[in-house]
Amino acid sequence: MNKEIIATAAAPAAIGPYSQAVKTGLVVFLSGQIGFNPATMELVSDDFEAQVRQAFANLDAVARAAGGSLANAVKFSLFLTDLAQFAKVNTIMTELVPAPFPARSTIGVASLPRGAQFEVEAILVLS
Repeated sequence: MNKEIIATAAAPAAIGPYSQAVKTGLVVFLSGQIGFNPATMELVSDDFEAQVRQAFANLDAVARAAGGSLANAVKFSLFLTDLAQFAKVNTIMTELVPAPFPARSTIGVASLPRGAQFEVEAILVLS
C-alpha cells in the first residue's frame, strides 16, 4: 500500500504521535481537529460556536493540503462534550459543507484534548 502523509502549517500541528492526514490513492483519512488557532496552538475561544467553526476551518486546511476540500468528504465523525449543542453544529455544518451532505456519526464524549468542546474528523474521496 502506498500512503502519503499530509501536513500543513495552515492547521494545528499534531499534539501526539499521529499525522494530520494520510492519503492512499484517492482516499484521505483526516485526523480529528479541535478549535485550535494554528498559530498559537490554543483554543480560539471558550465559545462553542467559535470552536466548531475553527475546527472545520482546520479540517478544511488539511483537506486542501491533500488536494481536496470539505466538498470531498464522504464521512464525518463529530465529538461533542455537550449533545445539547447538536443543533448548533448542524446549522454551522450546513453553512460550511456543500450538499449533498456526507455520512456522519455524532458522539457525546466526557472530555476532549486541551479542554475542547468539539472535535471533527473526516474521510475524503478525491476525484
